[in-house]
Order: sequence, then structure tokens, then C-alpha cells
Amino acid sequence: MGEKLVAGGFYPADRQRHRDKLRQCLDVLARLLAEKRFDRPRNLMGLEIELNLAGSDGTPSMVNAEVLKRIASGDFQTELGRFNLEVNIVPHRLSGRVLDQLAEELRTGLSYADRKAMEVDSGIVMIGILPTLDDRHLVFSNLSDDHRYTLLNDQVVAARGEHFTIDIEGVERLTCTAGSIAPESACTSVQLHLQVTPRRFAAVWNAAQVVAAAQIAVGANSPFLFGRELWRESRPPLFVQSTDTRPPELKAQGVRPRTWFGERWIDSAYDLFEENLRFFPPLLPISHEEDPLRVLEEGGVPALHELTLHNGTVYRWNRPVYGIADGVPHLRVENRVLPAGPTVTDVIANVAFYYGLIRALAEEPRPVWTRMPFPVAADNFDTACRHGIDAWLRWPKGGRNAPLARMPAVRLVLEDLLPMAAAGLDAWGIEPADRDRYLGVIEGRCLRRANGASWQAATYHRARERGLGRDKALAATTRRYCELMRTGEPVHLWPTGPGD
Repeated sequence: MGEKLVAGGFYPADRQRHRDKLRQCLDVLARLLAEKRFDRPRNLMGLEIELNLAGSDGTPSMVNAEVLKRIASGDFQTELGRFNLEVNIVPHRLSGRVLDQLAEELRTGLSYADRKAMEVDSGIVMIGILPTLDDRHLVFSNLSDDHRYTLLNDQVVAARGEHFTIDIEGVERLTCTAGSIAPESACTSVQLHLQVTPRRFAAVWNAAQVVAAAQIAVGANSPFLFGRELWRESRPPLFVQSTDTRPPELKAQGVRPRTWFGERWIDSAYDLFEENLRFFPPLLPISHEEDPLRVLEEGGVPALHELTLHNGTVYRWNRPVYGIADGVPHLRVENRVLPAGPTVTDVIANVAFYYGLIRALAEEPRPVWTRMPFPVAADNFDTACRHGIDAWLRWPKGGRNAPLARMPAVRLVLEDLLPMAAAGLDAWGIEPADRDRYLGVIEGRCLRRANGASWQAATYHRARERGLGRDKALAATTRRYCELMRTGEPVHLWPTGPGD
């Protein structure tokens, strides 16, 4: 969704032309893969973090345009809501001291942005869902002032044909309706990119699907929405429902939602792009003048505009990405599982855990996904979102025909996944001291059974025990979160309690 979109409605001819161009793009992608036209391995990773803006009282600040003017950096961009920003870190090679380099760049950039936000009585908050958000904030008028968001909203609402229903049952239950996609803006995430060759793409994507549950279990940071305590990671159910173009009748028929974990292991990147076309109607039938087949036959590299635009409106938790750099096409796996925050140290610990794990798992001679049915991975993901650090997950243990073992997520991480992640980081050539430091943060969360979500819930309940009402307790929790976030100490070391 990074490109500017044109105004105006769409006609049947526009949609037919776009559908034809999508099919042509897919055919050209197949040829690019068959002709081995993609970039060689360069071990490149990228990082994007979506951010919230909140005032000194802990409530959301609808001032992203003013803050961006003051930041005046291309590294920061708008996001869906007026209380959102996004920071993009330039690609880095996975080797050496890259983890500490990323941490320093993030601290510098976020500290600068935070100071600029304070000029308009606001501040940067890295968190999955801001606890003080309510339905008054998540309305159409609070979408960012960018026509691409208005156009996307109009097309999603038109496809839906009625208001969106938000119904999430966790510790408490939330039921409400929304007339726009604005509730999606509550979800602020970390996106991790890894450039891979076509030959390795399937193994890396499958590995990313396998580890998604463990990522959420140790990294959950979104327990509240609209004043209700829901799942430990409430972003996934909220994202599914706030982008759901299906009326109840299509749900009953088993039509897939646009926010989707998937339903099978894959053999090629092509599988995912082909599924996108087969299962999901285009939301934005904007056709580019490029003829991708002609460009390819003339020796050029087609941008595949329609394919990439459509791909951006299918919200997989692990998404395939086609891109071009220095005139050469490449493929990336984009991991969209993690919530933002709580601190830079926590974010980089999550980065280390993910990249280490997928390197180790993708290179196993007998990969985990050959021993785990895909529905188990999907169920693990759902369970981790519901229960966070207290989740129990299923994982292959023992010999070839041994049944899947069910165990606490913290035990799985401590006994199996952290050693794998360490081996994977060694394979990337990561500095051992950095490997141990950041994986030690994941270990600390497991030993203390603490992450951002558990800290928020515990602090909120302590505030309630002190006699604060629901709204004041959520605001006190948010203010305390911001205070501790700025110390930089990882969340498992934070004291619980409002502190004010």
C-alpha cells in the first residue's frame, strides 16, 4: 500500500482489465522463477515498526501529520490512524554486530521522534494496542489524511456491504460494530523481512509459520481493547474482523477471510501468489500501463504492479513479497506476527529469536513441518494469541511416528527453541555476545513467565485493587508503561503497579 492511489470509482471494465493483468503478472512471475532471474543470496533483513502517539494523560493523540512535519525524515511515515506512525529501518546484512547496530539505530530514531512528538504534547508508544483506545477514537474521521486509506476503506466497506462486527471473547467479552476499517488502526505491529532465493523460499515461509505461535507466546503485548481485557494478543482477532469483507452467509460457506494464517505448507512462493488470485477478489482494481510480458521478453524486469498491489490487500501473517532492487528482482518473506514494543531491547530480542529460529528450522534435514499437520500450527497460533506466555503448544517430539507432545510454551522455548535460535544466529555469523544478550531476554521472559501482555494485565489489576475505575486504571497502566518503556529495561524486569 506504499504507492499513492488515484481517486474515483471503478467500473466493470476496470475490474475485468485488472483481473486480466493479475493473471498476466502471475504468468510472468512463473517465468521469472523458471528462468532463475532472481537475486543471489545476500542475507538481507529489514525491519518496520508501527507506533502509537499518546498524550501525557495516556490517551491517543490524533496528531501524526504534525509530528511527521517536525520529524522531517523519510524513515517515518503515516499509518492508517491519525494516532499512528511507522518507522522503517534500512536493510541490513545478517552478520556480526547487526543486532546491536539495529538497537542503536532504533534508539536514536525513536528518541528523536519522541522529542518531536512532545512539541505537540504527545509521545511515541511502542505497544500492540494502546489500552486507552475506545470506539470514539476508531472512527472514519480519524483515518490519516491520505487518499489511499480512504479509497481502501471505501472498497472494503463496499465489499462488506454492512457494518463490521467486532466480537472477541477472552478474559472479558467485547461486542461492537464499526462503520469503517478504522478499528484496524488499533493494531500496531513489527514487520520482519528476509530476502531469500526462490529455492529457499518455501522452507523459510514454512518455518515462519511453524514459529509464529512461539513468537506470540513470548512476545504478546495487546491484552486490552475498548476497555476490555481480551486475548493476551488481541491484534489477530481484531485484524481478522476489522478487515472482513465477508457477510455472514459467505462465512457460513467457508469463504476465507482476507486476514489469514493459511491452510497448507507450500512448495514455492508461486503457491501463495496463486492462492491470492484464486481466493480473493481484488479490492483495488487499479491497472498500470506496464505490459509485464513485453518487459520480460525485451530483457527487462517487470514491476508486476497489479500482483504486488493485490498482495498488499491479503493480510497473511507471513506474507510473500516481490520486489526489485538495483534492477534485479528478489523475493522476501515478511513476518507480520509480532506486536510492537515494549522496548527497543525487547524488539531486538524478538528479532534475534525469529531470525535464529527460521535459519535453524529451514536447514533441518527433516523439517518440523513434515512432522506437524498444518492445522496444528494454526491451532498453536490461535492458542498462543489467547493465552500468551501461559499457552500450551503442540510440537513434534521423539521418533518418526511419535505423537505430538503438548507442553507449556515456556518449556518448549527453553528446552528446544532457544538452542535452535542460538545455532541459527551462529549460522548467520552473529556476534556471540549479541546472540547471548538478546536471546537471554527471551529466556528471562520464560523463566519469569512475563511479557508485555502479562505486565499490562497485572498492572491494570493492581490499579483496580487500589480503587481506580476501569478507565482510570487503563490510563494509569498506559502512563506507567510509557515511563518504563523510556528506561529501556526489558519488560520482564519491569515492576508491576501503576507507579503514580
